[in-house]
Formats: sequence, structure tokens, C-alpha cells
Amino acid sequence: MKHLERETEWGLWMRAAISGDEKAYSRFLVAVTPHLRAMARRRCEQFGAPVSEAEDVVQEVLITIHLKRGTWDTGRPIGPWISTIVRNKLIDSLRRRGHRVNVPIEDVIDVLQAEEQPGGLDMLDVDRLLDELKEPQRDIVRSISLNGANVRETAERLQMTEGSVRVSLHRALKSLAALYRSKSG
Repeated sequence: MKHLERETEWGLWMRAAISGDEKAYSRFLVAVTPHLRAMARRRCEQFGAPVSEAEDVVQEVLITIHLKRGTWDTGRPIGPWISTIVRNKLIDSLRRRGHRVNVPIEDVIDVLQAEEQPGGLDMLDVDRLLDELKEPQRDIVRSISLNGANVRETAERLQMTEGSVRVSLHRALKSLAALYRSKSG
């Protein structure tokens, strides 16, 4: 199967998965996983990381795809979105191990929506943490991460650019993570 045909098929399955088709989502994951492994191995070699890191990166990528699938812009090809996730997860892995990697902000601002996790924070804790954010960050996090709106809808509602919403969301999530660590540690 040619590259373009494969990505078209993956895109069809992911669109169906976003609409609730579990079989299409399963087909997507089975089809994409070997390609993620190959891509992660190539990226490990490219960044000078041990190839043994590749499987950890693949697992993190699969989790991210699962949590953030609703934020993929269905009007765009899925391949670059997946490739960006692989690169970002490898960079995260390298940073955790003390490697310094410089990446332009434009390449990493795609902060994506997470699904509710069992055993996670209850809504009361989430509200308390959100109360410590300033507007419009609080509104952006609620809109995208809690209510499932996409960046475009949120930007239109708040009369902001999509780029500004992404940057604000990224900064807000980073602040929330720091607040959570300080309160739970």
C-alpha cells in the first residue's frame, strides 16, 4: 500500500473512531503501531538516542493518540499529526534523561484534549486548581480539556487567534501541572 493510500485509510478510520466507531479505532491502532515503531526507531537514531527507547516512545505515543484523538483536525492529513507526536514524545524522553533538545515553539504547541481518567482528580479538586488560573486561561482549559471543544471553537468564542489559544492552553496546563505537583507533593 502506498504512503498516501495508507494515510488516507488511517484518516478515515480515525474520523470514524472520533465519531464512536470502536472497530475503526481498533483497525487504526493495529495498522499504525508497526509504523510508529519504525518511526520511533528512526527518530532515536536521528536524535542520537538508544534504539531501546523506541518502544517506550511508541507506548507514550499510543497513549497520547488515545487521549488526544478528538483534537486532530480532521480536515488535515493524519501523518504529520502522528509524526509530531512521535517527535515530541522522543524529545520528552530525552529531556527526562538529561539530554538538551531545542525545538521551535511552533513545533510543540499542539496541546491536546485529555479524556477523563478513572481514579484521577475529582471535579472538586479540578475546580480548586482551575480557580488559581487567570482568565482567559481558566476558560480555555475548561472549554478544551473539560468540555471537549476544539481550539477553533474556543478561539472564535473568546475572540482570540487559534495560535493564542494554543499557547494559552499550553501555559495553563503547565501551570496546572506545577500546582498539582506542589499540592500533592
